[in-house]
Amino acid sequence: MKKLITLVAGLVIGGLSAFAQQALYGGPQVESPVINPDGTVTFRYQAPKAVKVEVTGDFLPTEKVEVEFNGQKMAFDAPGVGVLKEGQNGVWEYTTPFKVAPELYNYTFRVDGNTVIDPNNMWVNRDVASLTSVLLVPEAGARSDLYAIHAVPHGTVSKVWYHSDKQGFDRRLTVYTPAGYETSKAKYPVLYVLHGIGGDEDAWVTQGRATQILDNLIARGEAKPMIVVFTNGNISQEAAPLENSTGYTRPTMSLPQTMEGTFETAFPEIVKFIDSRYRTLAKKQFRAICGLSMGGFHTLNISLNYPDLFNYSGMFSAAIGVTDPSISPMYQDFDRKLAAYFAKKPALLWIGIGRTDFLIQSNNEFRAKLDAAGYPYKYMETDGGHIWRNWRIYLSEFVPLLFK
Repeated sequence: MKKLITLVAGLVIGGLSAFAQQALYGGPQVESPVINPDGTVTFRYQAPKAVKVEVTGDFLPTEKVEVEFNGQKMAFDAPGVGVLKEGQNGVWEYTTPFKVAPELYNYTFRVDGNTVIDPNNMWVNRDVASLTSVLLVPEAGARSDLYAIHAVPHGTVSKVWYHSDKQGFDRRLTVYTPAGYETSKAKYPVLYVLHGIGGDEDAWVTQGRATQILDNLIARGEAKPMIVVFTNGNISQEAAPLENSTGYTRPTMSLPQTMEGTFETAFPEIVKFIDSRYRTLAKKQFRAICGLSMGGFHTLNISLNYPDLFNYSGMFSAAIGVTDPSISPMYQDFDRKLAAYFAKKPALLWIGIGRTDFLIQSNNEFRAKLDAAGYPYKYMETDGGHIWRNWRIYLSEFVPLLFK
């Protein structure tokens, strides 16, 4: 009887062990994506019963799409579509008819109308509630080389909790400390980086490749070693999805307290926490802030409401003019605050946006206001629209200008 129990137990444990390890073998054999010697890229998807398979991503020429946003019709640049052809064993294939330029791209497959990620590509990003596969086309000397991991000293990325007195609960930050921070006694300048609507404290680290950009720029000597804080601009949340107490809550852009003044009002809490927790140079000349879209909107209003807090501000595709100023004192008296901000002589106001971004008109109107008043700023205009490809470019241009 004892031998029987031992045998059964062994079978159960062995079965559980095999189940736990099944992901280690028998994986998919299809190779996708493949960067070919001539610079073209091949995508493959195995679906023997499929009728139609397509690939769509920002490596393809864009198509104009009109959508409704806040009651207004707006034109967006949507990724183009490539049609895969079925080959042997139900493996569908598409090779780009052109060399794909060095860059980091996102793509998905459409299988009989259903959007799916590439099951043969383990590199997946989440944007709000959408999952996309990632294609990195590197090239020495190209900007995309900044997004790759190289044999250089690497900084440390930590998930850190702080208590928000304004909200009454703990909230999470992602914090980057540069290589050598743990073994030195030096104090460092700080850059605060803000995400767009629907994002969170993970967005810039995953989709923005911010830590790789920082590692590589610092290693090249093109940027000062700095502490970088990635905030969660959804002030009603503790942290990113599945990293908080709400459990399986689907990420959404329709969150409360995003652009109604609460985040800006509470922001000094974060600065105070970072200065108390890390070895910072806790003065205005050693602080910078930047953000994309909603984060650009937050950046502008935080800079104007706390002109003694930040010496460098970067607005990437900033969502200017999308909120009624009457909803919060943070957004009122704009011209007076703008004058007070520039009276403090900030080192840099940096603005970047894509030529086909749906927010370019409001950004141009803001720049016209700056020009009329003679307020100094730096401006960068790139191809494309409201996309991560541009925001990575802007971060890599903004960071080297800091703390000089």
